[in-house]
Amino acid sequence: MSDLFEQQKRDAIAANAPLAVQLRPVTLDEILGQDHFLGPGKLLRRMLEAGNVTSLVFYGPPGTGKTTLASVVANYSDCEFHTLNAASTSVKQVREIIERAKTTLASSGQRTVLFIDELHRFNRAQQDVLLGDVENGVILLIGATTENPFFTINTPLLSRSTIFEFHSLTPEDIVALLRRAISDEERGLGRFNIDYTDEALEHIATISDGDARRALTALEVGIRSQIAQAGRDDITVQFDLDIAQESIQTKALQYDKTGDGHYDTISAFIKSMRGSDPDATVYWLAKMLVAGEDPRFIARRIAITASEDVGNADPRAITVAESCFQLVERLGMPECRITLAQAAIYMATAPKSNASYSAINAAIADVKAKRTDPVPRHLRNAPHPGMKKEFGNAEGYQYSHSFEGGVSPDQDYLGVDTTYYAPTERGYEKHITAYLEWVAAMQNPDESDEA
Repeated sequence: MSDLFEQQKRDAIAANAPLAVQLRPVTLDEILGQDHFLGPGKLLRRMLEAGNVTSLVFYGPPGTGKTTLASVVANYSDCEFHTLNAASTSVKQVREIIERAKTTLASSGQRTVLFIDELHRFNRAQQDVLLGDVENGVILLIGATTENPFFTINTPLLSRSTIFEFHSLTPEDIVALLRRAISDEERGLGRFNIDYTDEALEHIATISDGDARRALTALEVGIRSQIAQAGRDDITVQFDLDIAQESIQTKALQYDKTGDGHYDTISAFIKSMRGSDPDATVYWLAKMLVAGEDPRFIARRIAITASEDVGNADPRAITVAESCFQLVERLGMPECRITLAQAAIYMATAPKSNASYSAINAAIADVKAKRTDPVPRHLRNAPHPGMKKEFGNAEGYQYSHSFEGGVSPDQDYLGVDTTYYAPTERGYEKHITAYLEWVAAMQNPDESDEA
């Protein structure tokens, strides 16, 4: 009786499951996307066809098929399948499944696939519980994560697994999935009479941003809401652009302010400014703002770019960056988006030089790695007359303004012959280059005459 009741519960849950669950692929050929490792001759397909599957880590954004592929892998491998979510799973539950896997392996020779969703939520100690049984093959672990596994999963566990990165589904993949859902009478919405437009499906595919679950949910909402409103399911359901827009009103960006989305996007933003591409700069800025990024964080990165990548090729850039940061603090969103755009575009279109950045890095490296040079006596401070008389501090110092052009002809300021700052010929730095050449000529008139 207990087994019958449990089966009835499972059947009831399955019958009322969301469309995204009911339409979940059961074979490799039903899976859309991920051709880079599931296409003909690609690694994971070869592993499955050869029956030689190792433990796996699936890494990628939500709605790209990680959970689905885990169950397909279990079917191909003829394994018992268990699924857990790391956010709500205890070590005790993991140990119970491992013990059951050992019993199954001993009694029938059948291996067990343990799928752990959100594996990154397990701490290091919890992950270590899996190591021994993953290594000796008692279980095939499939871990799914939206976080970079190299930062969130133990190195020993990664070394025992093959990592596959999932890509967001293309709009074409999403449209194909929606058409399948509309035509499938057994698992999809094919039993309803649906009059849809290509424009509506394409809108869902665009706004869902590669998330199959989100796209199918929007389609289901648009169809079932009309059926519920009519009170019967034999009507002709219209699914046009207006219905599609109502069904998926807000675009959900794949952007985690503490994860790869954050770091990858700010990296693209900085590199676009450095690469003098104002259009790409504004696009990545817009993505961060729409995703809710802290505008002060963006302003700080603009300020860094002003010194690191623009430098003295345009000395005004650092002033623009400073003003931008102050205005961002005072204005807040949404108004400060304009200030951020102005400052970012300024950086993107300014002449570039990293000469100051390179100079300070080289000088710091010398200070750390080489013998620390003492301050030359003639440059030292001498607030007391005895310091000059007894120690020689400031003795022989040449006050630059006392000489023609404000340049002392024979003055050494470092004590060693080293060049750290090498200005470019770009922007204002070409004037700096000319000035330094003139200074050198003033300090060494004999050499300039010979030249």
